[in-house]
Amino acid sequence: MSYINRERLRQYLLDLVQIDSHSREEGLVAARIRADLEALGIEVAVDDAGLAVGGDTGNVIAKIKGTVPGAPAIFLAAHMDTVVPGKGVKPVFDGDIIRTDGTTVLGGDDKSGCAIIVECLRTLKEQNLPHSDIDAVFTICEEVGLLGAKHLDMDGLRSSYGLVLDSDDVGYLFTRAPSADHMEYTIHGLEAHAGVCPENGISAIRVAAEAISAMKLGRIDFETTANIGVIEGGAATNIIPNRVVLKAEARSHDSSKLDAQAEHMRRALHDAAARHTVVVDGSTVTARVEEHITREYHAMNVADDSTIVQLVMQAASNLNQEVQTLATGGGCDANVFNQRGLEVANLGTGMQAIHTVKEWLDVNDMYRSADVVLEILKLNANISR
Repeated sequence: MSYINRERLRQYLLDLVQIDSHSREEGLVAARIRADLEALGIEVAVDDAGLAVGGDTGNVIAKIKGTVPGAPAIFLAAHMDTVVPGKGVKPVFDGDIIRTDGTTVLGGDDKSGCAIIVECLRTLKEQNLPHSDIDAVFTICEEVGLLGAKHLDMDGLRSSYGLVLDSDDVGYLFTRAPSADHMEYTIHGLEAHAGVCPENGISAIRVAAEAISAMKLGRIDFETTANIGVIEGGAATNIIPNRVVLKAEARSHDSSKLDAQAEHMRRALHDAAARHTVVVDGSTVTARVEEHITREYHAMNVADDSTIVQLVMQAASNLNQEVQTLATGGGCDANVFNQRGLEVANLGTGMQAIHTVKEWLDVNDMYRSADVVLEILKLNANISR
């Protein structure tokens, strides 16, 4: 028996995806979720994360009072922002599949997670199901560096473990994810007229090309990846370009491998720059590299025998579903929450082909995920502190 109101869940997802909420512009969807939860009698607050990241709202934090004394609190989270192009979403149904008209993403990443949490809370209230205290968090700016989670006001949170609902296949529980470094390099060359005196210039584009050609990129090994994602530079074809910006990343489940990969990429750039020197009017100029490397998020590794993993497995078994733990190459809010002291795994909601205008979602997968989450909340009520 499923307690979940499937038609209401489906409609709520449709409502949410049609509310524009690019990163730093989540105010309208935050207001909708807050109003719907307050209508259930739930205590809701919005923190100051928006001020810290330049957004129009903070994280929405809901605190649901438990009905079972002594049962430990549990944590649920999903993010409200979407990637671009995500404005003016027009959902289209193809049987049980929701797509868009092909001009935008769907926004199931991660409004499917938001919708599941809200529906589970509604169901608990309507059906008078026993449950512990619940901390439900709807974050901002996940898609631009997990910023909402990093700035979440955790004062007053009662939970120490729980779920992020922010991945694809409902048959997988992601318990391991890599650390990631974000890199931005500015290569400084020397401008010159490309037709009159090219020998007096240093092409920053050429320096960048030599460096990139020397880098190991893509799949480095089974737990390490690297990518140059953005190249910006040059002003005109008749000017030797004096400046190029590279934006890159590296990820690994092994921090020493990540450090080694980041240093390899850094060294390739500095070595290439050092090879380019010119003398102009008696002055020697050598290309140089300005660098900014930051650890965007840290790896997570939630043990199979942890409370949250065991709850997920028992819930799936009770529902005759199969869920297996898995490692992912991506990062999400769960990385940050684990770093900040919670024990959080990432459960799928059915979203597919995310970050593309071909994104789609099978509502039956979303229903299955909601059933698992609700069963977890019921099982958690039976745990003694």
